[in-house]
Amino acid sequence: MSAPKVLLTHRWPPQVEAELSKNFDVTFNVSDQPLSESELREALQNFDAVCPTVTDKLTAELFLAPELRTRIIANYGVGYNHIDVKAATQKQIAVTNTPDVLTDATADLALTLILMLARRAGEGERLLRNGDWQGWCPTHNMGTMVSGKTLGLIGMGRIGRAVAHRASFGFGMKILYHNRRQLRPDDLAGLEATYHQNLSDMLPHCDFLSLHCPASPETHQIINQQTLALLPRHAFIINTARGDVIDETALVEALRSKTIAGAGLDVYAHEPKVPEALLSMENVVLLPHLGSATLETRTAMGMRVLDNLKAFFNGDRPADCVN
Repeated sequence: MSAPKVLLTHRWPPQVEAELSKNFDVTFNVSDQPLSESELREALQNFDAVCPTVTDKLTAELFLAPELRTRIIANYGVGYNHIDVKAATQKQIAVTNTPDVLTDATADLALTLILMLARRAGEGERLLRNGDWQGWCPTHNMGTMVSGKTLGLIGMGRIGRAVAHRASFGFGMKILYHNRRQLRPDDLAGLEATYHQNLSDMLPHCDFLSLHCPASPETHQIINQQTLALLPRHAFIINTARGDVIDETALVEALRSKTIAGAGLDVYAHEPKVPEALLSMENVVLLPHLGSATLETRTAMGMRVLDNLKAFFNGDRPADCVN
């Protein structure tokens, strides 16, 4: 019996590619360029398993072909809003993701953005690299303290809790959170955090607001003109979740009008496109979707995909099946 045919839509860490090749007939995207819509359509017709990333938009239209060979879409990443799971389910195609393994890396990056914004690190580095630094003086490039400030979190899943623990125990920050439900004390593991059922009640108290909610119809542009207006003028927004949870047009206007003090973004609504206005703003830190970008994390994500594929083709339900 021949090994299942598996397509990786991007190159993965070498260790993972080697392990996948031991178990399956794997095709690699040698160019490492995003696949076109037609290429993704052909992939669903020619491979037993397709392993996409966030850059691959698997829309309902791609599943309309009468005969699809693909039986499992093993996503390389925890978020899967780029996959029309309903359409896949109707075609009896399993969809899996990679939870747990990227929690710490993403939480670390959220703290990186908080610190960079507070201490104006991006501005300072640009000043120095451009040869414009004139030397130390008492009033130059002053930022704000992180220690002791209030951090509001939208979404209190694994990553939100990891950020809260780092902020609370590492920097003595006061933690507020808005979530679909209030967490039990056991879920908080000793963390003191105040639950706000209504987002509008929490926002006026936030010095920093960090987003960790999944992309869904309920969270689409949860940060918009109305919610931005509720934040204090000294507040900073951090987004390491998904780009479409923020109305980018409203964010640009809030930054221009100084309704808020700044923003740290790792994700964008139309990646890899970034609003031109954000690129020229000094009070913004922009990163190219680095949330899980450590060798350890990206390798662990790939191994999680491997485990899901092995389980599926052995006739078992994958541990990370989302449908």
